[in-house]
Amino acid sequence: MKLTKPILFSFIVLLLVTSCTCNKQQHSMEQTGLIVKESNLDFETTYATIRDRIENNPNLKIILELDHSKNAASKDLELRPTKLLVFGNPNLGTPLMQVSPTLAIDLPQKVIVYQEKDQVYIAYNDQAYLKQRHDIDGKDEVLAKITGALDKITSL
Repeated sequence: MKLTKPILFSFIVLLLVTSCTCNKQQHSMEQTGLIVKESNLDFETTYATIRDRIENNPNLKIILELDHSKNAASKDLELRPTKLLVFGNPNLGTPLMQVSPTLAIDLPQKVIVYQEKDQVYIAYNDQAYLKQRHDIDGKDEVLAKITGALDKITSL
C-alpha cells in the first residue's frame, strides 16, 4: 500500500492526538510556565495554610493579598473563589534581577488559590520557565532554592 503525503500527515496527527495522556488544563499550564497543584482541602483552609506558611517564614514577607472574588462582588459581579498572595525575599530576588532586570515583572513571587467547581487549585510561576523567559544565567542555585521553597509552601 502506497501512503501519500496527506494520508501520512493525517495518520501522524491522529497518532499524536490519541497518544497524549495529559489533560488539557495541565498541558496549557505547562506551556504558560505555571505549576498547578490540586488541594485536598477546602478553599479557605488551603489559602489560610499557605498564608500562614509564608507569614511564619522569617525569610519571606507578604507584600499584598488580593481577593479577586470579593473585588468582583463589590461591583455586583460573580467570580469563583480566587485569592492571590504576593510575597518575596529580597536576598533571593535581588541577585536574579541584577542578572535580568526584566524579571521584576514576575517578582515578587505570587501564589494564587482558586476553586473550580468542587476542586481547589494552587498555582505559581515555574522558576525554570522564568529562567528561560528572562535568560537568567549563573543563578541555578538561587532558582533551585526558590523552587524548593515554593514547593514546600504549596504542598498540602
